[in-house]
Amino acid sequence: MPTERLLPWECAVSTLQGSADPVIAAAAQDLPDNPERFDTCPCLLGCKEFTSGRHYWEVEGVGVWAVGVARESVTRKGRLIRNPEAGIWAMELFCGQCKALTSPHFTLLSLPHVPRKVCIALDYEGGLVAFSHADNDDPIFTFPPASFTGEKIHPWFWVGERSLLILCP
Repeated sequence: MPTERLLPWECAVSTLQGSADPVIAAAAQDLPDNPERFDTCPCLLGCKEFTSGRHYWEVEGVGVWAVGVARESVTRKGRLIRNPEAGIWAMELFCGQCKALTSPHFTLLSLPHVPRKVCIALDYEGGLVAFSHADNDDPIFTFPPASFTGEKIHPWFWVGERSLLILCP
């Protein structure tokens, strides 16, 4: 999937010096309120929307981050709840631990090594969201089937302080 079509360019996206790959980094900014902007945490929805088909993309993470998909209707104001019931299917790397953001509690993932580059796969009709190591296709986690029918699904990104997400071509 071309990265130039994955992110809304009006968000705080930059490129690393000497790299053409889009990078997401948390940076405090004084921005006007916008109903499409998350107001309490450094996350965003990709501008690409899915209403059918199978899709995948790769993201390289540095530091503290979470990636996945979200319903277009996900709550963007106030406390962000990051689980499927709230409309987010994601995995995160936090304090050196990988977690699937399941409900009612997260699922700690026992992996031989912490992934740096992750493949996110969405099967809209099958209701599946799966994560794998981008380097070798080893599975990381697959959420139980969900129903996305009638809802637009977007790539979803969250990045912690002093951290980066790099969208791979």
